[in-house]
Amino acid sequence: MTAGAEIGTAPVMELTGVSKRFDATQALADVSLELYPGETHALLGENGAGKSTLIKVMTGIHAPDAGVIRVSGEETSFKGAGDAQKAGVAAIYQEPAIFPDLNVAENIFMSHQDRGTLVRWQRMYRDAQAILAQIDVRLDVRTLASNLSVASQQAVEIAKALSLDVRVLIMDEPTAALSAHEVSELFKQIRRLTDSGVAVLFISHRLDEVFEIADRVTVLRDGRLISSRPRAEITEELAIREMVGRDMTDFFVRHAQTVGDIVLRVEGLGREGVFSDVSFELRESEVLGLAGLVGSGRTDVALSLFGIAPPDRGVVELSGRPLAVRSPRQALRVGIAYLSEDRRQLGLSLPQSVTANITLATLRQYLTRLRLLDRSAERAAAAGFRDQLTIRTPSLDTPVEQLSGGNQQKTMLAKWLNAQPKVLILDEPTRGIDVGAKADVHQIVDKLAASGIAIVLISSDLPEVLAMSDRVLVMREGRQTGLFERADATEERVMTAAMGAG
Repeated sequence: MTAGAEIGTAPVMELTGVSKRFDATQALADVSLELYPGETHALLGENGAGKSTLIKVMTGIHAPDAGVIRVSGEETSFKGAGDAQKAGVAAIYQEPAIFPDLNVAENIFMSHQDRGTLVRWQRMYRDAQAILAQIDVRLDVRTLASNLSVASQQAVEIAKALSLDVRVLIMDEPTAALSAHEVSELFKQIRRLTDSGVAVLFISHRLDEVFEIADRVTVLRDGRLISSRPRAEITEELAIREMVGRDMTDFFVRHAQTVGDIVLRVEGLGREGVFSDVSFELRESEVLGLAGLVGSGRTDVALSLFGIAPPDRGVVELSGRPLAVRSPRQALRVGIAYLSEDRRQLGLSLPQSVTANITLATLRQYLTRLRLLDRSAERAAAAGFRDQLTIRTPSLDTPVEQLSGGNQQKTMLAKWLNAQPKVLILDEPTRGIDVGAKADVHQIVDKLAASGIAIVLISSDLPEVLAMSDRVLVMREGRQTGLFERADATEERVMTAAMGAG
């Protein structure tokens, strides 16, 4: 739908000169934003740019220190999230806020207090099905939410917003955990919402998605509005430059290295019903990219090498010696480390400090003769990695959950580097982090390879794989379908091998 700004429609929600400070931190400074009916409006910015604070102001969680909020032309002030909801402003997040032990219909109408104390089940089921039909989603409304995929849970969240007569729907990183097909389905749902007149504010680090779905793009940096333009007037390159305040010509940093001896040799590796017949060699200072569609078996190979889900066939050699890793502890002991794609659930202990997370996998190194923890040695190691990886944190005692996504990722990387691995497996190392943090991670990978570490890089970002890898191994449906040298690894060849085309 043509953006309302271009056809004279008044904005459904307007923020003018909004500012918000937390102690010494100016989170927002004089930010203005207009959302029009039927428009998908993308909000871009690095972690720390002010996006989350702006969302919380828009949904009544934070009151602004200065500025004006108007809904349908009327000045308003939200006393809480309930007020914003009554005004038709709702938000859904990367991790859907559903009640797993309730069914789909119950989740959709959980916020309704206008239906009385007596639940009319058949009416509720009919109404839930009708709302889901508005976004062309087919779900059994009696199904427990715990049985739904993340994509289906997000559809339920959208339906919940529709049930409350949503006029502005904020979507914060809604595609981070979705497959390409699920993203496509979500975009269909968004287009149905905007066709019905809803204004959608879409936040994502994935610029290709932003430029596919957005009608208008707004960029924040350091809490300030940098630009707000129709999609046709901004390129990805310009958006990146505005987000980070510099050109990103060296976005993918990969210097040529002289590879050393074979560190890891894998031949005919397989796990029954999961993947089979994977073979490759990995040398010192080499980056081997693992490409393929979601579900192709890339992560399963990593889990086998790290001992989480050991293979049941094939040969693995480390520095020329046969290896049969049966647990992560054993893998670490021989020099194999694995950075998980899910840092929040599997990679970090979020409530614990930066120091505790960095030393978590190597805690025995910091025990004294009396089996007590040497706190000063722990802090010294953490401080070294903070400086080496430029981890931005107020303190080494800061809980990791308070850090940005990029700094959480660096902390998890520090944890595994502290184990001094010979082989480092990086599974989606730049997922869910902003463009500046991605550039930092790429520089770190380049330096690690230069230091002699052999790296396996798994990524769904094909340009990242092609730019950062010395060779690219492609998988499809649990099988190896290609192994390309850097010069031969074109996007067309890799995608052909990944999709079985040609």
